[in-house]
Amino acid sequence: MREIPVSVISETIERLCIQACYHLGDDVKKLLVEAQEKEESPFGSQILGQILDNIDASKEEQLPLCQDTGMAVVFLEIGQDVHISGGSLAEAVNEGVRQGYLKGYLRKSVLSPLRRVNTGDNTPAIIHTEIVEGDQVKITVAPKGFGSENMSQLVMLKPADGVEGVKKFVLDTVTKAGANPCPPIILGIGIGGTMEKAAYIAKKALLREAGKPNSDQEMADLEQELLEKINATGIGPQGLGGRTTALAVHIDTFPTHLAGLPVAINVQCHAARHAEAVI
Repeated sequence: MREIPVSVISETIERLCIQACYHLGDDVKKLLVEAQEKEESPFGSQILGQILDNIDASKEEQLPLCQDTGMAVVFLEIGQDVHISGGSLAEAVNEGVRQGYLKGYLRKSVLSPLRRVNTGDNTPAIIHTEIVEGDQVKITVAPKGFGSENMSQLVMLKPADGVEGVKKFVLDTVTKAGANPCPPIILGIGIGGTMEKAAYIAKKALLREAGKPNSDQEMADLEQELLEKINATGIGPQGLGGRTTALAVHIDTFPTHLAGLPVAINVQCHAARHAEAVI
C-alpha cells in the first residue's frame, strides 16, 4: 500500500490550477492554426488570429488566458493500492484550488446559487473520483467558464428517436447557443447511461486530446458528420460568421436502459483548459 499525504494533493492541484489557466494545450492551438488556414471569411480569419495571439501572450506574460477562470472541475483517478493520509481528500482538493486561485491571481467566481454570496476563494471545487488499478493518483484540473457551460443541454430522448434524434438535438443546441459560448467551440457529448452519467461522460469527453476521434469507428464517423454540419451553420468565430464554428466533437457512450436514450452536451469554448499530473 502506497501512502500519499494530502499535502501533496493540495500542492499539485495548486500548480495545475495556474497551469491550466495560463497555458492552453498544444492540441487545441494546433486545431486553431488549422482553422485559420482554412477559414474563408476574412473577418473570421482575423478573429482566429487574435485568439492565437492571446494564447501566446498568456503563456509569455504568465497571465490568465481568459478573464473567466472558471469553476474548478477536478477529476481524480485513485489507484486502489493508494492510501491518502493526513486529512480529508476533499479538503485537500479545495485547499489546492484555494491556493492556486489566490497565488495565480485568478478570478474567484464561485458563490451560493440563490443568495449569490461569493465564497471568496473559488471553492468548493467540483470533484469527480474514480477508483482504478495501481498505486498512483492521476489528477486533472479543468477550469470551466460559464459562458459555454450555460449553453450545455441534457435531454432524455425516446429510444425511437435514435441517431437522427441525437443529431437534431446537437444541431439545435449549437444553433440556439449562437455566439454565447465564444466559438469556435468543442463539444463533449455523452450518450447513454442515466441522466447524471450522460452529463458526466459528456464533461469527461472534453478531456480527450482535441480532435482525436473516438476509437469506435461508428462514433468517429458520427463525430465527423456532426462537426461538418455544425461548421455549415455559418455561426463562425465569435458568432460573426465563417466556417469555423467548432474545432472538434467528442462523443462518449455508455450502455443505457432499454426504455431510454439520455443525451448530454457539454459545450466548451475555444479556451479548452485542463492540466494533469500523476503522483
